[in-house]
Amino acid sequence: MASQKSDISSMSNENWHAMNVEEVMQALHTSRGGLTDDEVKLRLKEYGPNKLIEEKRITPLTIFLSQFKSVLVIMLIISAAISGLLVGERVDAVLITMIVIMNAILGFVQEYRAEKAIEALKKMIAQMATVIRNGNEAIVDAEELVPGDIILMEAGGRVPADSRLLETVELRTDEAPLTGESTPVTKETNVLEEAVSVSDRNNMAFMGTSVGYGRGKAIVVRTGMETEFGKIAGAVQTIKEEQPPIKKKVERLGRQLGLVAIMGCALIAVVYIVLGHNLVEILMVSVSLAVSAVPEGLPAVITITLAVGASRMARSRAVVRKLASVETLGSTTAICSDKTGTLTKNEMTVRKIVTNDMLVDVTGTGYEPVGRFLRDSVEVTPQEAVRLEIVLRIAALCNNAVLESGQEGWQIFGDPTEGALVVAAAKAGIWREKMEDQYPRIAEFPFESSRKRMSTIHKTPTGETVAYVKGAPEVIVELCTRIDEEGHVRELLEKDRERILLTTQSIAEEALRVLAMAYKVLPGDVDEYASKEMESQLIFVGLAGMIDPPREEVVEAIKLCGKAGIKSFMITGDHKLTAVAVGKEIGILKGDEETKVLTGTELDLLSDEELEEIVNDVVIYARTSPVHKVRIAQALKRRGHVVAMTGDGVNDAPAIKAADIGIAMGIKGTDVTKEASDMVLADDNFATIVGAVEEGRHIYNNIRKFVRLMLASNFDEILQVTIAALMGIPLPIIPVQILWINLVTDGLPAAALSVDPKDPDIMSRPPRNPKHGLLHGMLGFILFVAVLDFCSDFIPFMWLYYTTGDVLRARTIAFTIVVFFEFYLALNCRSETKSILKMGWKGLTANKLLLLSIVAGILLQMAIIYVPFLQPIFHTTALSASDMILVLVCSSIGMAILPELFIFQ
Repeated sequence: MASQKSDISSMSNENWHAMNVEEVMQALHTSRGGLTDDEVKLRLKEYGPNKLIEEKRITPLTIFLSQFKSVLVIMLIISAAISGLLVGERVDAVLITMIVIMNAILGFVQEYRAEKAIEALKKMIAQMATVIRNGNEAIVDAEELVPGDIILMEAGGRVPADSRLLETVELRTDEAPLTGESTPVTKETNVLEEAVSVSDRNNMAFMGTSVGYGRGKAIVVRTGMETEFGKIAGAVQTIKEEQPPIKKKVERLGRQLGLVAIMGCALIAVVYIVLGHNLVEILMVSVSLAVSAVPEGLPAVITITLAVGASRMARSRAVVRKLASVETLGSTTAICSDKTGTLTKNEMTVRKIVTNDMLVDVTGTGYEPVGRFLRDSVEVTPQEAVRLEIVLRIAALCNNAVLESGQEGWQIFGDPTEGALVVAAAKAGIWREKMEDQYPRIAEFPFESSRKRMSTIHKTPTGETVAYVKGAPEVIVELCTRIDEEGHVRELLEKDRERILLTTQSIAEEALRVLAMAYKVLPGDVDEYASKEMESQLIFVGLAGMIDPPREEVVEAIKLCGKAGIKSFMITGDHKLTAVAVGKEIGILKGDEETKVLTGTELDLLSDEELEEIVNDVVIYARTSPVHKVRIAQALKRRGHVVAMTGDGVNDAPAIKAADIGIAMGIKGTDVTKEASDMVLADDNFATIVGAVEEGRHIYNNIRKFVRLMLASNFDEILQVTIAALMGIPLPIIPVQILWINLVTDGLPAAALSVDPKDPDIMSRPPRNPKHGLLHGMLGFILFVAVLDFCSDFIPFMWLYYTTGDVLRARTIAFTIVVFFEFYLALNCRSETKSILKMGWKGLTANKLLLLSIVAGILLQMAIIYVPFLQPIFHTTALSASDMILVLVCSSIGMAILPELFIFQ
């Protein structure tokens, strides 16, 4: 038995689909009577239970502590400690500590999303399984399955493990969650080539897929993490998520500001030691400089901005799971989208009907029974075209699908292909339920893959007995001897057969699935019906071509993405022909650009370097596996793209996690994909992505606005503290006043700038370079404003200090000038191309919240100057009318700021 176990272990990577049934059983040391209980116990020890192994989850405490890892936050914590413990400035310490805690709570609340992808995968796996063990049928826990087990499958159940099929009876499985295949896959037992992709292994049944029709018997070949499902789970676990761009940029900014503070503190410490100052004075100035260098409100305002943006996006049906993704989406340069259910409706729809005398285009998409029948762009009705009515009658009656209207819209219960035919008939007012009252079904010969057809027998309202048949055109044509044409039935000639097959090929080249319709009037005295007699000497009526159609709004969405400089890619498990047809229809593929299409098999032949070289040019990838999607996303990222990956099936989860931003479908998306994603589209609408991209760009623009405001103010404060310290004079503003400026008189306008109205041309610009930092193009503006701000308040302070010697009054005036100057600055930060002098009244008042924040800031500033109990806290004194005039004159220099001269894209 030990040697058997090692033999089986060595087979774990076998191409089971390329082996015949006897070879598989021999390799797994099993038989059609199944394993014995003792063999099962030994194999459970060898392979372990048939379940997915869960990676270690992140705890809430870890999430909370991670909020304190930011360089900016660490600098604030150090400043608070020095202020409270060494310098004795408890007010400063308390304020800084409150800022740190508030920011941590905000970040924790937004990021507390337990990673549940593996738990969601478990829900998709069968809980129980029917097996043959010891020669008898038994129902066991699916976790107890081992390679070599013989399992039974039937309609309505889930496949419990990857299995090689031994027997099938009309077995069809839904593999859309795993491979993206839009139609049920007919399963057989034939041997396949080794190179066949997972999508085409029709002699295999895969864990987590469901049985839609028929039944089958199979031998388990892989369990747990070795299954295709398990490989996806492993990929989701092992893919390392990169830090979002906004966090990288804020961290880089924090390090830069930290370096400025450290260098400044070192310089001042050396000067103060040379001048003979004591340690407390050195620490006091160092804290002032550190507080000046750190924009205390920045982490909180960024978090609030992203949260407000996320709320706006949620109202537009885009639900953000990871806050930083709001900004990331705005810098997206490539969107990789699954086809089925994302670009298309995942609802098979009849597009064309061909009768013997006309070609009819059918409008409408999806399962909603609304549409028209057009012949050469002119509407026709079944009442006017008898052959069309017969085709639709056969479509409705030779059918087992059910069309129902529910809370989530029209739905099909049954085979999607049959559903498309039922809907097409309903568009013409031919409802299956009503037709069956008039044409009651007597018998049925179900669809079989070997026969490639289905027949039903009905009584007509006139008392006749008729057989209605649908199936593969090449099969149906061979069974027909006559043709219904222009109102009369005649003999079907060989040239008619050739014409029908050529028409079928022409429709199929448009990626439509084609079915043929025929009928036969039967003798009324037949008691028993046999398919051989009922399905011979048929009368050919016509063809129906169907496809999973693109969403109507996708075409415009892709155009707008193109206008915004965003490349769209289709990655699908479906066939190349179907993908190309959909790609041309929605505008991803133009003309004869089929060189821009790659299949999964062709992709396997490319190295990562070769793929990276062509990845920008290939816009459609067909017959792909989950591994392919990850490779494509990673290749695009290596080419410098910010990649958004959309999808709904389990097959999308690894790539969604590997992308810069993963976008899951909310309605048809699996829990696995949602939990691996950064954002969920509540309406499954690709067009919603465009609105989300626009919102992401809007948010990033607003972040740049308040970063300009805060950093220009901070650089002014740094200049004041540094120059005053080097000159050996009292500081023009002290730490508590700097905190007030940074949190209140800067913080309130900054928060208002976070909701500034979006620029009208925001989607006409190319995506920003993700390598550019937050300060890109703004450093000149920030330095110019900082120098202007410094001159406006430092010169009056110097003049008053040297002429009056009243430090408290001089400091209060300088402090108030800074506050008022920055209100002008806030208004000038609204645009990168226009100053407030050029905005006009409409532009100036467009952000009413900003105006309210300025009014509130003025009132609060007046309060800390004139309210007696606030004066000692903020070290201020009441100012006279002449002092206030001086404040207004000096601060009005802020109107001279011209952003258009100093900001570059």
